[in-house]
Amino acid sequence: MTDICIRDGRIAEIIPVAQRREAKARVVEDVGGRLVLPGFVDTHVHLDKSCLLACCRGVGGGLKGAVAAVSRLKQDFTEEDVYRRGARTIEMAILQGTMHMRTHVEVDPRVGLRSLAAIQRLKRDYAFAIDLSVCVFPQEGLFNDPGTEALLERALVGGADLLGGCPYTDSDPAAHMERLFEMAVSHDVDLDFHLDFDLDPSWTHMPDICRLTEARGWQGRVAIGHVTKLAAMEEAAFDRHVSQLLAAGVAVTALPSTDLYLNGRDKGFRAPRGVAPVHVLAERGITTSIATNNVMNPFTPYGDCSLLRMANLYANLMHIGPEGFSRCLDLITRDAARLMRIDAYGLAPADFADLIILDATDEDEAFGSIAPVLMGFKKGRKTFERRAEILACSVKGDPTA
Repeated sequence: MTDICIRDGRIAEIIPVAQRREAKARVVEDVGGRLVLPGFVDTHVHLDKSCLLACCRGVGGGLKGAVAAVSRLKQDFTEEDVYRRGARTIEMAILQGTMHMRTHVEVDPRVGLRSLAAIQRLKRDYAFAIDLSVCVFPQEGLFNDPGTEALLERALVGGADLLGGCPYTDSDPAAHMERLFEMAVSHDVDLDFHLDFDLDPSWTHMPDICRLTEARGWQGRVAIGHVTKLAAMEEAAFDRHVSQLLAAGVAVTALPSTDLYLNGRDKGFRAPRGVAPVHVLAERGITTSIATNNVMNPFTPYGDCSLLRMANLYANLMHIGPEGFSRCLDLITRDAARLMRIDAYGLAPADFADLIILDATDEDEAFGSIAPVLMGFKKGRKTFERRAEILACSVKGDPTA
């Protein structure tokens, strides 16, 4: 066991208990030998359309049906409604140990900048517990949706942190990608695309993204989410695209719950897994992450914002045993932080003290059991605490005990 000493919001030193010196700290927190991890990093969430489940019963049609359902609803979104639902979701995430989050926010003529205004308020109001990065994007296209580009420009001037894209919904996917790269370079922001969200390996936009990334000198500043085509490719094609992604410095995020829920519906109960194998990409040097995506809406009618549960789900479907548990934890901590270009992240001296305490004593136990997160510290300041569960009866089988 060790003592973690925190000073001015950063880890000052880590000392084995056997070498413990006389405590001079103003506050001492004894966590009983439980596991300490860096706070979780969620690289891809949609706060603006979370918690819409009650409004969307009976929605069918897979991805297209989900897009259409939200398109109808967001015309009536108000800033206060988005704030309320986003706050509910972000509080769930904080209590599950998330301390950094990238949220994608839809901007188009139907919703205008109302959702963005709400999310920017959330960013300010919850800064004590979580760092929120705001990615504006055109969910329903750019060139087929007049007025969207001007709104995206206003959003970037108004403080959005980065720009997203969704070429598979555009009438001109190639122009969609080209224009968004131009805008990102002009505003000096990173890019995060929704890409290749189906199981047809006969075509892909990955080479276009890689080409544009290298042409614009944006290596290390571009991520692509979903990319479920990677789960359907033959090995030679898979290897070729992996080499392109690695050379271009493009990161990849898997979104297991949504990808499983929406893909392969035409196969019924024989549906394939349909989730990008990001642990394989990581082994080959690509920056990768596992993230939440949607929470209780037509795209994903599930979710409690537990990134640990999401990584556990990924390990299950990829047949990853205990030998790979630590690697999966990296996909929601260290690797995810690298994707978001978060500096001074981890459990080393000089890193920011963004720390969580799990109700477990080692990583394998925590990951395999989806151990509850009991406590969180943002830059050394406690932001939440939940008590460990105990049984009411101390003697088994004795109702009077």
